[in-house]
Amino acid sequence: MSRLNDRLRLLPPEFLGALARGIEKESLRARADGMLADTPHPRALGSALTHPHITTDFSESQLELITGVHRDAQSCLAELTAIHQAVYRGIGDEILWAASMPCGLPADDAIPLARYGTSNVGRAKTVYRQGLSHRYGRRMQTISGIHYNFSMPEAAWPILRRADGHAGSEQDYRTASYFSLIRNFRRRSWLLLYLFGASPAACSTFLAGHPHNLQKLDGGTLHLPHATSLRMGPLGYQSDAQAALAVSFNCLDSYSKSLSRALSEPYPAYERIGIHDGNGLYRQLAATLLQIENEFYGTIRPKRSIRSGERPLRALAERGVEYVEVRCLDLDPFSPIGIEAGTLHFLDVFLLHCLLDESPRDTPEEIAAMSRNQHKVAQNGREPGLRLEHGGREVSLVEWGRELLDECAPIAAALDAATSRRAEGATPHRDALAAAAALLADPSLTPSARSLREMAQGFDNSFSRFALARSVRHREALLARPFDEDSEKRFRRMAEESLAEQRRIEAADEMPFETYRQRYLAGELPLGDDR
Repeated sequence: MSRLNDRLRLLPPEFLGALARGIEKESLRARADGMLADTPHPRALGSALTHPHITTDFSESQLELITGVHRDAQSCLAELTAIHQAVYRGIGDEILWAASMPCGLPADDAIPLARYGTSNVGRAKTVYRQGLSHRYGRRMQTISGIHYNFSMPEAAWPILRRADGHAGSEQDYRTASYFSLIRNFRRRSWLLLYLFGASPAACSTFLAGHPHNLQKLDGGTLHLPHATSLRMGPLGYQSDAQAALAVSFNCLDSYSKSLSRALSEPYPAYERIGIHDGNGLYRQLAATLLQIENEFYGTIRPKRSIRSGERPLRALAERGVEYVEVRCLDLDPFSPIGIEAGTLHFLDVFLLHCLLDESPRDTPEEIAAMSRNQHKVAQNGREPGLRLEHGGREVSLVEWGRELLDECAPIAAALDAATSRRAEGATPHRDALAAAAALLADPSLTPSARSLREMAQGFDNSFSRFALARSVRHREALLARPFDEDSEKRFRRMAEESLAEQRRIEAADEMPFETYRQRYLAGELPLGDDR
């Protein structure tokens, strides 16, 4: 704790006020009856391949909305709101599904894969998704969430590096510091599942024909009574094959070696799938454990902006970590845009705590314990007296959570002081900690408990009816908000420019797709920063 406070005091207010963040938000397009929309990506939204703010995730019916980089939370949320407003003006009568667990789905093979046109890079993106569908099934891929990108201002690194007496380059120090953040985050991310998890239930059709340990409710709903985030438990983004990787985050080298092996060594189960179906259609990009780097699932990733022709691991190796991507946040069904300002303020405090605090090297035993803690909280986080593994012993979730919040208090105060010039007297970071403390004291206040309570009280325990009603309400609220003519013109122009850019890419393609695929696997060509 003393080291954390010493390092915090080194950072002047102007640096703390310049933390950078951005949001990537996934949402399914659904029909008015709550079933998955089967329409193509709307032309009014531009090209999913090249639009800077509106693309698709796994499915053609799964939008991904991307903000730019912002130095304050409010401007980030304002841009995310504007993107939602533009989307709703381009999708007709459809809605954006408000929950992380999916809306009504057709048969697995009828869930449409995202399409990106006829260019090699566009085809490769769809083939990659075809591989995901063969490996994990399409239903799992329709689960949606929010990714939060976070970075420190560059000017902060020389100060911290001198204080730590780091002998290497500033790039090496920055990368090592982000890996320290990641290790601490993985140890403590269970707290985010407890505080912000909002997927305690799913429609029974989501798991039709699949084994599970969920309990039935009368409204065609499956749930666990103390669950926080089924999305982050065994039913969500999990892979038994990837679990064998046990990737270490002790340094960039160990992380890269683990993923490089997974990208280069054939995996028997995926070899049996094959690259082609025998009729010329591609089934996956490669038969290795990972087709691309981003197929590796995790609660957080080290990230680096990539240049044309560059693979993500090579970019990290050459220029180091630029920011981290938090991937364990559920959509907030009570927010029209899926996330509230208080969540951003808490994340900034939490991530800064993970960065500044001591961060021991991880071990295989600790990595396994982290996974067990994640699944415990995802499935039973609100269970009275729940205990987690911490430092080789069992501790109360509530006690460990309070300890973390106490350690975060000086950081929240420093961030409030640094940003008070924007809103005189405001204490948003301390308010976010106080709200978190209230949730620890009373689990019934958590989003997961609120969701189950509203389902029971207003929708006869029907998850589908609850989520549909929330989705319709959010649509109405966003369409009712003022959307000025300049913003409308700007999004229309971006859509048109993105379609023109896709046409240029397609016209310039001369390489056969198989040649492109092989050169991509050899590390000579990019696929882009996909998923």
